[in-house]
Amino acid sequence: MARVVRFYQTGGPDVLRIEETEASLPTSNEVRLRVKAIGVNRADVLMRSGSYIQVPSLPSGLGLEAAGFVDAIGDEVDTLSPGDIVSVIPSVSMERWPAYGEVATFPAHLVVKHPAHLSFEQAAASWMQYLTAYGALIDIASLSAGEPVLITAASSSVGLAAIQMANLVGASPIAVTRGAAKKEDLLNAGAHQVIVMEDGEFERNLQKAGGANGFRVVFDPVAGPAFASITAAMAKGGILIEYGGLSSQPTPFPVGSVLSKSLLLRGYLVHEIVADPVRLEKAKEFILAGLETGALRPIIDRSFLFDQIADAHRYLEANQHLGKVVVTV
Repeated sequence: MARVVRFYQTGGPDVLRIEETEASLPTSNEVRLRVKAIGVNRADVLMRSGSYIQVPSLPSGLGLEAAGFVDAIGDEVDTLSPGDIVSVIPSVSMERWPAYGEVATFPAHLVVKHPAHLSFEQAAASWMQYLTAYGALIDIASLSAGEPVLITAASSSVGLAAIQMANLVGASPIAVTRGAAKKEDLLNAGAHQVIVMEDGEFERNLQKAGGANGFRVVFDPVAGPAFASITAAMAKGGILIEYGGLSSQPTPFPVGSVLSKSLLLRGYLVHEIVADPVRLEKAKEFILAGLETGALRPIIDRSFLFDQIADAHRYLEANQHLGKVVVTV
């Protein structure tokens, strides 16, 4: 028997229940983990609340990221063995392969032997953030040395991952944050400059940071009213990669900037990398190399115990964190 997290209705953190269940054996091409740490993601919160792109069949499991020991392997798995220390790349369905549990099963090709110096918490905090940032900045935008890149919601785990990744390839990460409270933290995390949305000079500071040519690459999970100011600071032929819609306010379509600058507004979900074996393999190589050298280093804001899973969700939803929220098992 093993404990897992399930929810029987969508809603707030209180809908999460910890239950005992029989630990099923992995099927062909699957791996079962004895979980030691779990990464908590915004997608988990959206799934629990009924706002995610995937509609759960209730009761449902939850979670996309975990790290631990290989506990059992299914038929045709020849790259992993029981006892291996591993972490998990997010699957395309947390309902089919939920990570919130003392034991969890995943597709073998998404289970990775990570660098040995990473703790379980760091390993569980790695793949969603770095894979999301890699897919946008490296795979899609081909970010290059010397150019500025605008990163909004920069204090999130993905925002911090994007800052590190931009620095890794020699680009200049320009971070955007709502208030001034996290400005110094973002500079310490590697941002070359921090733009505060609420300081009254947002559009002017964007234009200044983008320079004469403007930003070729913008990485944004917020949308909302800031779209107009952001696109006005972009370069001709620039690309705005949108990977979320956190703003509760309407998002205006900036037709003037889009037309005059021939901008590309590109919707992006990490699933497109996970579902493509060739692109995923390149991503794994890039991220593992960065983790090995320390150029990519997960920043963990706070760790909760498994019994505190609802508290972990409440904390993430309060939006006061800087980096990743994890749960230890």
